[in-house]
Amino acid sequence: MISSAHLAVLRRIHARLSNSEVNWVLTGGLAFAIQGVAVEPDDIDLQTDEAGAYEIERLFSEFVVSRVAFRCADRIRSHLGELMIDGIRIEVMGDIEKRLADGTWEPVDLKQHERFVEVEGMRVPVLSLEYEHQAYLKLGRTGKARILERHLRQKG
Repeated sequence: MISSAHLAVLRRIHARLSNSEVNWVLTGGLAFAIQGVAVEPDDIDLQTDEAGAYEIERLFSEFVVSRVAFRCADRIRSHLGELMIDGIRIEVMGDIEKRLADGTWEPVDLKQHERFVEVEGMRVPVLSLEYEHQAYLKLGRTGKARILERHLRQKG
């Protein structure tokens, strides 16, 4: 179930980014929910490239909680920042890369995995659920991967 608050914030994001040159996709729980997966999103996750992350920060400067900066964790790295709009946390990730089992870093080709979903009159770019399933497996996030796997099997 998608809350009206999440949809209202998505509408604000969509309006600003649709009128920009930013290459972006919605990912995570809200992207899953608008694609029919039975999850309740708690935040909004946006993936973009490095330039896009800093441009999103500029376009939404009044909502910045954590400025975009390059951050690296054990299994993932990106140009990461955080916004807060109407009480909803938005995570901005630019040029995200996942560490593979052999220690190398795998970039994400957003255009290769991008799909569009119509929701409330908006044409929203999302990452395909098949790609998301594989990404969560690579990150060791098996709980989310299982949810996506079940959904894909039922749909299938």
